[in-house]
Amino acid sequence: MTAEERTPDASVGLIDRAPAPVRPYLRLMRADRPAGAWLLYWPCLWGALIARPETMGAEAFWRLVVLFGIGAFVMRSAGCVYNDVVDRDLDAQVARTASRPIASGRVSVKAGWALLVGLSLIGLLVLVQLPLPAILAGVLSLGLVAAYPFMKRVTWWPQAWLGLTFNWGVVVGSAAVAGAVTLPALLTYAAGLFWTLGYDTIYACQDIEDDALAGVKSSARRLGTQAKGGVAGFYAASTAFLAAALFVAGAGPWTALALLPGAQLAWQAVRFAPPDGPLCLSLFKSNVWTGALVTVACLAG
Repeated sequence: MTAEERTPDASVGLIDRAPAPVRPYLRLMRADRPAGAWLLYWPCLWGALIARPETMGAEAFWRLVVLFGIGAFVMRSAGCVYNDVVDRDLDAQVARTASRPIASGRVSVKAGWALLVGLSLIGLLVLVQLPLPAILAGVLSLGLVAAYPFMKRVTWWPQAWLGLTFNWGVVVGSAAVAGAVTLPALLTYAAGLFWTLGYDTIYACQDIEDDALAGVKSSARRLGTQAKGGVAGFYAASTAFLAAALFVAGAGPWTALALLPGAQLAWQAVRFAPPDGPLCLSLFKSNVWTGALVTVACLAG
């Protein structure tokens, strides 16, 4: 794959060595940008862990871990395809996204819909392997997913809607283990919401000028010069909600483990410099490690 075909934030690797006809479809699925799949996967584990998986057998729990991994990759890919089909005209007006497969014409809209259907069917096969409460929770997420691409047209806070959507895995994970959405899971969901508000505001700062020209709304544009303080506030709220979740779940002194991801988020907030696009992308990607640290806190707590 040439540099011209690759989006600026894509990694170089296996995708570039795939057969040429397949590459645009892998790019459409964001297979060359795995961070998003991790950001969808971690909340599933948080929900399962905060619901106290010792109530179920080890084999059943590890089966959930695998299913959540497959589901996160497939459904994140499906979401990206759907987003690109809906946003193809807007993407063509933004420098960072103009080379995306549908916006650039390398993949037709019809082919995009076909890929979306195929990925959704795989996701459905994964979903029906889960306990019934988790299946119902998963179905409820469809409204959030369907509405997300349109949020940037109607609200300055599409990042908040993404937070509701991307962290729904907490609800599914809790339902899969406990058969219900527990109070610790709800607090963890709130922590994820503010976490996403922070990292996606950082991400949106890459496109702030092009978004203004295209009329795309975002928290980065809404906050303007206050973006750095806004991100710090979002991350502080995320850490507080995580600590509350661990405490209510009975973690006791282990509640202090919330400071592990909290420290990483504080590092991001201090380094965050809105005009610096490459730095914004680097900080955004570092949230894969934040999610891992939250998982460690939930596991140990």
